[in-house]
Amino acid sequence: MSFLDASHPFFRPLWRRVLVVAICIGWGLFEFVSGAPFWGILFTGAGAYAAWVLLIAKTPDD
Repeated sequence: MSFLDASHPFFRPLWRRVLVVAICIGWGLFEFVSGAPFWGILFTGAGAYAAWVLLIAKTPDD
């Protein structure tokens, strides 16, 4: 079991996977603009990890 389980039925629709990635990266950018670089790095890193797990490394038959 990984930190973010791409095979969970919740992540089956593509729009949910894209939404999770967009929210994480968007929140990270908001934190950078607000002057909180630690949280910006944390959330953009989480978004990059989510993009890797949910969009890049996920195969269509998972």
